Amino acid sequence: MDAVDLQIIRELQADGRLSNQDLADRVRLSPSPCLRRVRRLEEAGLIRGYTAMVDQVAFGLPVTVFVRIRLERHTAEAVRLFEEHVAVIEHIQDCYLMAGSSDYLLRIVIEDLEAYESLVRHRIHAIPGIASIESSFAFGSVKQSRTYPRPAPGAAGRSRR
Repeated sequence: MDAVDLQIIRELQADGRLSNQDLADRVRLSPSPCLRRVRRLEEAGLIRGYTAMVDQVAFGLPVTVFVRIRLERHTAEAVRLFEEHVAVIEHIQDCYLMAGSSDYLLRIVIEDLEAYESLVRHRIHAIPGIASIESSFAFGSVKQSRTYPRPAPGAAGRSRR
């Protein structure tokens, strides 16, 4: 991945609806080589898809909750069960495997506190093997970025899962 590829990725992160012509103009390429590079980035898995950024509050999910989960046991079966359950709960937007006192960090978006209570009681508590659940409610958002910073030279693709 060279500097032009990085610039293509940054432009598409900022506006995924750019036409190929507009993208080519922004990265100073002619349209054909630009399109070839975009397709190569898609085939390599660096560009995994395109999506609309939707206003969370206007959409009707104004509450953001960060939830720290600690498992009772760390067996392969306990981890598999937890991750399978989390994968199908739509309100869970992100799930990170953590180092430290918590095993997982979830980001949940939801309608209100009553809906969150119901989610915890009926969906999260139903997941076998959870030792503790700790919730923190976000008062607001200071920064949300979907554009990654430029990686250090040689860092791109070093550790892909």
